[in-house]
Amino acid sequence: MIQDLGKMEKIVSLCKRRGFIYPSSEIYGGFSGFWNYGHYGSILKENIKCFWKQRFIFDRNDMFVTDTSIISNPKVLESSGHVSNFGNEIFKIQVGTGDEAITTHLRPETAQGIFADFKNLVDVHHPKLPFGVGQIGKAFRNEISPRDFIFRSREFEQMEVEYFTKEEDWSKHFENWRETMNSFAKEVGIKTVHELEVSQDERAHYSKRTIDFQFDYPFGRGELWGLAYRTDFDLNNHSLDYFDEESGKRFVPHVVEPSLGVDRTVLAILLSAYTEDELGGETRIYLKLNKNIAPVRAAVFPLLKNKPELVSKAREVYTMLKKEIPSIQFDDNGNIGKRYRRQDEIGTPFCITIDFDTLTNNTVTLRDRDTGEQERISISDLVFKLK
Repeated sequence: MIQDLGKMEKIVSLCKRRGFIYPSSEIYGGFSGFWNYGHYGSILKENIKCFWKQRFIFDRNDMFVTDTSIISNPKVLESSGHVSNFGNEIFKIQVGTGDEAITTHLRPETAQGIFADFKNLVDVHHPKLPFGVGQIGKAFRNEISPRDFIFRSREFEQMEVEYFTKEEDWSKHFENWRETMNSFAKEVGIKTVHELEVSQDERAHYSKRTIDFQFDYPFGRGELWGLAYRTDFDLNNHSLDYFDEESGKRFVPHVVEPSLGVDRTVLAILLSAYTEDELGGETRIYLKLNKNIAPVRAAVFPLLKNKPELVSKAREVYTMLKKEIPSIQFDDNGNIGKRYRRQDEIGTPFCITIDFDTLTNNTVTLRDRDTGEQERISISDLVFKLK
C-alpha cells in the first residue's frame, strides 16, 4: 500500500485539538510510549470497550467476566514462560520495601490472570466445556522504540477472551471467534481488515496457530488484533486441569484466544472515520463515527446564546434528551458555524438547533453530520430519531 504519513499527522493534530489523546506528562516534554486520553477519547474508548463486552461476553451464554491484577506473584509469569521468552520487554518492579522487597513484573498480557484464576472459576461456577472468560485491562511492555502514535506504546489496554474447550473442538471454535472478530470490525466502523496466517517462526511461544488481523495504517500495513490457539500450554504450565463430569475424566482443556488491543482499535476507528470533504463551498473535516460509539450522540444548540428564552428552551430539550440518551451535549460556544465544525471533528452524528420557531411550534432543526442536510422535526420525535 502507499504510505500516507500526512494523514497520521492530521489524526494526531485532531486528537490534540479536540481532546481525544494527549502525550503523557506533556508539560514536562512528554514521556515516550505513554499517552493520556482526554474527555472525548476516554468516552470513545469506553464505548468501544462496552460494545466489545456486549458482543464477546453478554450476547453469549457461555462466557464469564473477570478483572485481575496487573501485578502477580513472580511465579505466575515465570511458569507461563514470559520471563524467559520476553526478557527485557517486561517491566521489573519491586513490591515491598527494604529486605522484604520482592522483584516481580508488570504483566505483559492480561491472559495469565485468567489462567491463574482458572481453578477458582471452576470451583465457584462449575461450568461445562466449552466456556470462556473475558477481561479488559492494562498491560505493559518495555518497547525499545515505541512509535506511530498509539500504535506501539509501553502501556496499553487489551480486550481478551480465553476460551476453554476440548482439544478435538478447538478448530471450530477458532473459526467462530474469527467470524465474531470480523463482524466486530464492521460494527465499530473499521474499514477493510486483512488476515495473515502467522508462520511458526513468527508465532508467540505459546501458540500453535495464530491469525493476525491487520489494518492499513498510514505508515503501512500492521497488526490490529490477534487470534491464537494456545493449546493446553498455559494450564499445563500452571499445573491446572478440569474434571469433566459427563465422561468422568480429568484433563487439561485447550484454549482459543481472541485478543483485541483497545488502543489500536481506537486508532483504526479514527483513521477509518477521518473524512475531508467540501460543504457550503468550504473544506471541512469530520469523523464519520458510528453513532453507537461516538463520544457525543447529539449536540443541542441555542441559535443565539444571548437570548435567554432560546437558552432556556435549549436547556429544557437537552435535559429531556439526556434522560434517555446520556451522550447528549449542550453547546453554545461560538457562532453556529463554529459549533458545527467543532461537533463534526468530534464525530457527533446530529446537531439540534433551538431557534425562535421552536418557541412557537415545538420543532427544532436537526442536522446530519455526514450530509450536512437539515430537517425540521418535532421535539417529541427526537428521542426516536436519535436512537
